[in-house]
Amino acid sequence: MLLRVNDLDVEVRTAMPTDVGLLLTFIRSMGAFEKLQVSATEEALRGALFGDPPAAYSLLAFAGSEPVGYVIYFFSFASMKGSRALWLDDLFIDPAFRGKGIGKGLMAYLADIAVRNRCARLEWIVLDWNAEAIEFYKGLGAEVLPEWRVCRVDEQQLPRIASLLDSR
Repeated sequence: MLLRVNDLDVEVRTAMPTDVGLLLTFIRSMGAFEKLQVSATEEALRGALFGDPPAAYSLLAFAGSEPVGYVIYFFSFASMKGSRALWLDDLFIDPAFRGKGIGKGLMAYLADIAVRNRCARLEWIVLDWNAEAIEFYKGLGAEVLPEWRVCRVDEQQLPRIASLLDSR
């Protein structure tokens, strides 16, 4: 799909298996920006994004032939609504292309996917120190939910918790 954002034509397309290297480069750039360790590999991404069934979906944005951003999303379930939801895992725009409307165009594209799939909502998380992103999302009309906190158990802790089944 071709998005016209400000005076820029941006092609948005679904990522393909041949894009895994590019996706990993973007993921590493996002990880560096967010001060997060990236352990993803091309093999892991290929299996997750292009396996049967895929765990998530990815979009790539190009200005001309230059890759300028990516999105990773998946469908979840909103039990209180009795409907599916769309979860935005990653939205990253190359710093040289920020402020040009590409992020807004990608969010509109995702909102359209959510509407077409009858999703009750579109959700994501944002780091509390990323004031620029928070303002961007608020500008779209997003509500930052102060009472919700993300909980996470990482892969090192999963076996310990799973072993609680053995102690019954």
